[in-house]
Amino acid sequence: MAKIKLAIVGVGNCASALVQGIFYYRNGRDLSSAGLLHPEIGGYRLEDIEVVVAFDVDERKVGRDVSEAIFAKPNCTKTFCKDVPKLNVEVQMGNILDGVPAHMADYPAERAFRVADSKPVDVVKVLKESGADVLVNYLPVGSQQATEFYMEAALEAGCGVVNCIPVFIASDKKWSQRFKDAGLPIVGDDIKSQLGATITHRVLTKCFNDRGVKLERTYQLNTAGNTDFLNMLERSRLVSKRVSKTEAVQSQLDEPLDDKNIHIGPSDFIYWQDDNKVCFIRMEGRQFGDVPFNLELRLSVEDSPNSAGIVVDAIRCCKLALDREIGGALKAPSAFMMKHPPQQYADWEARQLLEAFISEAICEETVAAESLSS
Repeated sequence: MAKIKLAIVGVGNCASALVQGIFYYRNGRDLSSAGLLHPEIGGYRLEDIEVVVAFDVDERKVGRDVSEAIFAKPNCTKTFCKDVPKLNVEVQMGNILDGVPAHMADYPAERAFRVADSKPVDVVKVLKESGADVLVNYLPVGSQQATEFYMEAALEAGCGVVNCIPVFIASDKKWSQRFKDAGLPIVGDDIKSQLGATITHRVLTKCFNDRGVKLERTYQLNTAGNTDFLNMLERSRLVSKRVSKTEAVQSQLDEPLDDKNIHIGPSDFIYWQDDNKVCFIRMEGRQFGDVPFNLELRLSVEDSPNSAGIVVDAIRCCKLALDREIGGALKAPSAFMMKHPPQQYADWEARQLLEAFISEAICEETVAAESLSS
């Protein structure tokens, strides 16, 4: 089987978990072990994913082999695969643009970005020379200009894209059309982790709706100590993040809640939590006889491996689309894997659509036009 040549933008905690995961499931490990939803997609296994280029702007990562950079500060996710071999892929200096918020300078270096004194490389040239098939966008939340820069680079270099952050590309009609015209697939936007705050909140909301319980108000608050949450202390960077997370939950209701009755989004940065994300969900409503009802939930997860468990599938679906010469936003994989896809479905239905896409039982045009439940 051919390799999937992967380009990574942003060698942070999520990239660390992704690269560790690629090697964790190698070397004869039982692929039915915990955490791997699809041991194989279209003939591609995790061992077929090969990192060929990586971009970052931090002085502790630029110039180092990816195998070393994924463990460099300010990364703080758990090490679950220590024996990542040298990849002979040096992290290249990327373009900063709006990717580094100013307040990072006010926090300790071991948890914040420190920009390298290096000149950005020619990203398009590097991508072309690497032969990258798929580019994964792991830029910080709020990096609108930087994301658009790398999307332009992917289009020019001929790469499919997995957009893991809430800058709307796949779900934007103009961007989606540009990828379709170029014959390049994109999975996006904003990764929906394996078992995180969003999927849990969505499933509970759908359950309320399906069981006749009237949901009247809800909130979701999250805390963590990784660079992602430090970045999000700058509230101006959170506009699209709040839209993405809120719409993901609202989409499961027949009638969306009024804005004043729903609050979903990051709450605060707590240094000592590291990459451990703690989520608090409260849901209030009325049951039979208008009797009041409420639910409170606390969820604790390691944030970056939780993301990587879905990204490994998104990468392989993107490559599968390249092989099938499908361009534009991949609606079935995006519906299952992303918070803000081009089209929302119930999660059980999104799973059916994903499996049908993988097996070629349904084409992307059919997904765009109708729902399996109709």
